[in-house]
Amino acid sequence: MGKPFVINRHGRLVFPSNFLVELDFSCIETEEQLSAVVRRDFEAKAPTGADIRERAESGSYAARYELLRDVALNLFWANRYAMTMYEKRPMRWRDVPRRRDDIFLPTFTPWADAAQKVAAVESCYEGLPAAWDAEAEERIYRVLFDVYRHKLHHASELAAVKRTVAQALAEPASLTYCITDLDPDFPVYGHQEILDCSEEVPELEALHRMAMVLHNQYPWNRADARLESPARIDDDEFVVVFVPRNRDVLDFIRRVKRGHPGRERPGPVGETTRPAATVPPVIVRDRFQIPPRLEALAVAKGEQICRNEDVIRNSAYSWSPMTASDISRKTGIEARLYTDRGLDEISLAAAAAALAGANRRPEEIAGVIFCSCTSTRMLPSIATWLSGQLGIYQTHASFDLVAACAGFPYGLTEAVRMIQDVRRPVLVVFAEKFSDKIGSVRTSRMIFGDGAAAVVLAPGEPGDAPDIEVLQTYASGPVSEVNSIIWPNPAFDNDVTVWGPEVKALVKRYLLQMMGELRELPSPDGGAGALIEAIDLVVPHQANRTMVEELGGEAGLAPEHMYFNIDRVGNVSAASIPIAIYDAVADGVIDRPMRVFAPGFGAGAVAGYAVLRLDPAIVVPESAGFGARVDGSPGPLHPPSTEDVRAAFG
Repeated sequence: MGKPFVINRHGRLVFPSNFLVELDFSCIETEEQLSAVVRRDFEAKAPTGADIRERAESGSYAARYELLRDVALNLFWANRYAMTMYEKRPMRWRDVPRRRDDIFLPTFTPWADAAQKVAAVESCYEGLPAAWDAEAEERIYRVLFDVYRHKLHHASELAAVKRTVAQALAEPASLTYCITDLDPDFPVYGHQEILDCSEEVPELEALHRMAMVLHNQYPWNRADARLESPARIDDDEFVVVFVPRNRDVLDFIRRVKRGHPGRERPGPVGETTRPAATVPPVIVRDRFQIPPRLEALAVAKGEQICRNEDVIRNSAYSWSPMTASDISRKTGIEARLYTDRGLDEISLAAAAAALAGANRRPEEIAGVIFCSCTSTRMLPSIATWLSGQLGIYQTHASFDLVAACAGFPYGLTEAVRMIQDVRRPVLVVFAEKFSDKIGSVRTSRMIFGDGAAAVVLAPGEPGDAPDIEVLQTYASGPVSEVNSIIWPNPAFDNDVTVWGPEVKALVKRYLLQMMGELRELPSPDGGAGALIEAIDLVVPHQANRTMVEELGGEAGLAPEHMYFNIDRVGNVSAASIPIAIYDAVADGVIDRPMRVFAPGFGAGAVAGYAVLRLDPAIVVPESAGFGARVDGSPGPLHPPSTEDVRAAFG
C-alpha cells in the first residue's frame, strides 16, 4: 500500500500516514500481530498519566515542549486502536442497533486520580519556560490540554476488538461514553487544514498537527461527556459507537473472533554453514574474450528535497526526540530526494538519456536489465516495459533483478556476461522509489530516498583494456542478517523495516572480505603491488555515512579516499552507487579517467563490488535526462475486452 507524501499550501512536505493513520489490515492476521504493529507505531514507552504527573511534580521537565510532547504521546496511546480501526459515531441511544456484529459499544476503565494528574500538568506548564515560541506553544497547549483534562478512561488496558452492543449490555458493570447534548456542528479540523498546519519550528509543527488529530478524536463537548453504564443511559442521550473503518478491519475482527491462529511462517531448516570454498573475484580481462566498454551514465534524481527539518516537522507518534542535527550526526544525511513520479517514469527518463548519451539506437540494444528492490510492477517486468517504451523491438533478454543495495555490481556482472553472448550493447537501469513505502518508520524515513540511473555497456574490441576490470558478488549469511531489511513486512504494516545492528554486522563482514580480496589481487596494470594500491577513489553504496566510514576504517579504507553524496541524496539502494559516481564527476572529484572501487551491500545480506576504469566523459548532463517528463509511447488504445481475449486465444 503506497503512503505518498504531499506538498501543502506552504510548499512543505507532509507525510499524511504519519498523522492520519492507515494500517493495512489485509496483511494482519492476529490480534498479537496488530499489537506488535501498534507498539511499534505508537511508542511502547508512551508515558502514562501517572508518569507525567511524577515527572511534573519532580521537576523533570525543563521546558514546555517536553511536557506537551508527553501529553500528546499519552493521548495517542489512549486512542491507538480507535484511530487505526474505527470511526467514532455519536448516536442517540434509542437508535443504536442491539444485535449487529459490525457496530461496537466500547467499554472503559475510569481514569484513576484524573483530577490530580490534570492539575499536575496544568501547574507544571504554567511554571515552565517556552522551548522556542511561547505563542505557538500556548496555541498547542490549549488544544492538547482541552482533550487531556477531559480524558475519562485509562489508556493501557484497551482491547483492540471492542464489545458488540449486545455484549456490552450483558455486562451490567460495564461503562461507556454518554453525552447528554450533542452539537452536530462541533468544530473539527479538516483534512487539508491538518496538512496545511505550519509552524516555524519543525518540532512544534509536528506537535501542533498531532494536537489537531487528537482534537478530532473527540468531536463533542468534552465537558458534557461521562462514563455511564448502558443500563442507566436515557433513550434520548447519546453514546459513541465504533464502526470499522473499512471492510479489511471488519474482516480482521471476524478472524480474531473465530480464533484464527494465523499462518505459521517457516523458520530456518538448518544451521548456517560457511561455504566449502569461497568463489574468487572475476578478473574480467582473464575470464572474458569481449572487453566491456562503458559508453554512457545518466541519472534521474528526485525533484523534491526532503531536508532533515522536513523529517522532524513530520515526526509522528512513533518518533524519538531527535533533532535535525541528530539525524545528520547519526547518518551523515542533511537531505534526501523524493519524486512524485512513478518508478517506471524515472527509470525511463534515465534510460532514454543514457541511450542518447551513448548515441545508440533502439535496434542496437540486445538486453535490458532493471535493478531495483522497490518495484511493485510484476507484469510486465519493468525491464520489458522499458524495452517497449524505448522502441526496442526485441532483445536477447530483458529482466528485473533484485539485489537491493548491491544492485550496481550485480547488474554490471550480468551485463558483462550477456555481452559475451550477444556482442551488442546492453542497457542496465538502477532505480528506487522509497518515499511512498516508508510510512511512519523513523529509521527508514531518515535514510532512504528516490532516484534512478542507467548505463550503456557495449562490447569493445578483443585485446582492448576493459572498462570494468574486476567483479564480485556475494549473498546470504546468518538469518538475522538476511532479514535485516524487509519490505513489504506484514508484521509492520508492510512498511520498510530496518534492524540496524544486523545491517552493521553484514556490512562489516563484507567490507573485510572485499578488502582482503583486493589486497590479494595483482595490480591490473601489470606493475608491482596489489590492486588495492591502484585504486584512485572509493565510491561505496551510500548506506549511512557514519557507519560506512567507521566500518571502512576498520577494513583499511581511509575516509579521505571515499566519496559520499548521501548528505544531499540519501540512500537510493540499487541506484546509490551510479548516482554517486555521477555526482563525483559533477563535483570535479572524478576529473580524469580514474580507477574506482565501488562496493555495495544491503538487504538479503547481498553484497558485491566492481572495479572500474571510469572516464568522466561518459556522464550525460542531467538536464538531458530529467528536465522534462518522459511519457514514452502510448499503451493500448482501448481497455481490454472479451473481444481482445478471443482475438488472442480463439
